[in-house]
Amino acid sequence: MDKRLLQKLAPFSQESSLPTESSREPARGFFADLWGEGGFEALLLLGLVAGLAVAPLWLGGNRLPAWGVNGLYFPALVLLFELGVLFAGRRHAVSITAIAGPAALFSAALLWICVQASPLASGALAHPIWSMASEALERPLDGAISVDRGQTLVFLLRLATAASVFWLALQLSRRSHRAHFLLQAIAVIVAAYSAYGLFLSAFLSATIPFFDAPAQGLFVRSTFVNRNNFATYAGIGLATTLALLIPLADRDAPREAGALAARLARRLEAAGLGGWLLLAAAFVIFVALLGTVSRGGILATILGAGAVLALAYSRGRRGGENAGAVALVVAGLSATIFYFGDLIVRRALDSGLDDGGRLAVFSITLRAILDTPLLGYGYGAFATLFPLYRDRSIPTADIWDKAHNAYLEVFLGLGLVFGAALVGALFWLAAKCVIGAATRRRASAPAVAAAACSLLVGVHALVDFGIQIEAVALTYMAILGAGVAQAESSRLSLSD
Repeated sequence: MDKRLLQKLAPFSQESSLPTESSREPARGFFADLWGEGGFEALLLLGLVAGLAVAPLWLGGNRLPAWGVNGLYFPALVLLFELGVLFAGRRHAVSITAIAGPAALFSAALLWICVQASPLASGALAHPIWSMASEALERPLDGAISVDRGQTLVFLLRLATAASVFWLALQLSRRSHRAHFLLQAIAVIVAAYSAYGLFLSAFLSATIPFFDAPAQGLFVRSTFVNRNNFATYAGIGLATTLALLIPLADRDAPREAGALAARLARRLEAAGLGGWLLLAAAFVIFVALLGTVSRGGILATILGAGAVLALAYSRGRRGGENAGAVALVVAGLSATIFYFGDLIVRRALDSGLDDGGRLAVFSITLRAILDTPLLGYGYGAFATLFPLYRDRSIPTADIWDKAHNAYLEVFLGLGLVFGAALVGALFWLAAKCVIGAATRRRASAPAVAAAACSLLVGVHALVDFGIQIEAVALTYMAILGAGVAQAESSRLSLSD
């Protein structure tokens, strides 16, 4: 038989061949597939997405009522999931032993926070501020390691909430299409808040309707109090969108050669409606990100986007085709900067480059850490402790309730040992995602997104507190959970 004829018939001999009698089943839609693998878990996944969609609404979730609602809602979803596993006799999709190292470090930090807030840790372990307060009030007080026991308990609730989101995303994202659905939903949510932020900046002078938030000029901040925090949130959304977009174009693109412009056009056509929607989401998010004029946020996002592109190259076995997908993304970002960059640079110059005493705060915080390097001052107690160390290097009019460096604040609260345990747990999980992103050939987008977002969040945490805003933390933990779940091949069983 003619070789050309055999080549034409070859595609029909693969899995995508014409249906046989045994395979002629009606095609099911995406949501049908999502529901078909377990209606209960599908409902939990939709509940997780709904919670993530609402989380930024109340000033980025950075208010006590939002912490309380989230602290009830997300752990309740986890409780429902665990009850379903128990009574249905199923196994966890990802066993705790699969993340034994990070889980042990996190558990140690969690236990230490409980010890810090406990009145049982009194006597020699208690901070001297309790004895001073007892003398001033002329009545006995139960001491504790934490200088603000109530605040430590609130931050413990927030940490448990974030852990609940991670655990739920980890268990529900072991199947590839569920993980992709979660990431796609996050991309849509961030794009929606970005569009809302652009609307508020253009028509309402960046005020936030129904909420009392201090004005910050015309900078884009969406529903967040601080534009830098929204920059972290938008950056996470952009990195996630790019991680979804590149493999979509690479998977569906035709294999013909040709000029770069022609190949890019074919990739857009091959990506279909989903690709166009992701492109639109990336465009809206990126414009909103530039509108924040957050130097740290924009730089961290550039690093995160670069990580997405680098991981796309590392996985590629067809370098030219991956280069085309990367060129598509770079071209889109470059065009956006070309049209909007001049305005953003002008705003950055007008706002100035002064750090506002941030380096002085870093120095004071480091000095406080070295005063109590092992015990710490209580998780989340920075705002209570900092006035005791504040000096004239900081203008008296400035308000500092955050260290603007998440690492220093963690070490201040937990001490060097248990602070390193908490940070190390996150780094360990991020490293698993990096390895998975670099080695997996299929369904690698969740691991790529988690690795890129980890770099973005980790870098920005050096100069700001975006990860300490609950909407940012919960969104990141959902992506990290999906990334860890997809970091291992689907052929391996991770269940208990």
